[in-house]
Amino acid sequence: MMETPATHAVGPIGQISRRVPEIETAGRWYRDILGLTHLSTYGDLAFFDAGGIRLFLTATDEGAGPSGESVLNFRVDDIHGTHRTLSSRGVAFTDAPHLIHRHEDGLEEWMVFFTDPEGRPLALMSQVRPAG
Repeated sequence: MMETPATHAVGPIGQISRRVPEIETAGRWYRDILGLTHLSTYGDLAFFDAGGIRLFLTATDEGAGPSGESVLNFRVDDIHGTHRTLSSRGVAFTDAPHLIHRHEDGLEEWMVFFTDPEGRPLALMSQVRPAG
């Protein structure tokens, strides 16, 4: 049985992203047909609550449809520390942790992307409340 190191371990899946060809049509389907709670929409991005896991839809011509790969986003408390720990274990990140959105109340959404051994996309996500 494999043991998971406790230091800077990834948390539960916090978000799954899915590529869609058109955000309004997909958003209506996930909201009106599946009954997911709509959280927010920003241009070609829409977010829904799927029982405590956030569903992130992004409109794109690339990979939309059944062959598009879903991205598993793991929630972590310390995105910078987890990034350093996983990097030291050989994980090749495609970018550095970066701010993707600041809510009106100041809460920040941070992400960083990497791939699994088969090249499938994964991400770390963290919500940060700036001090002060």
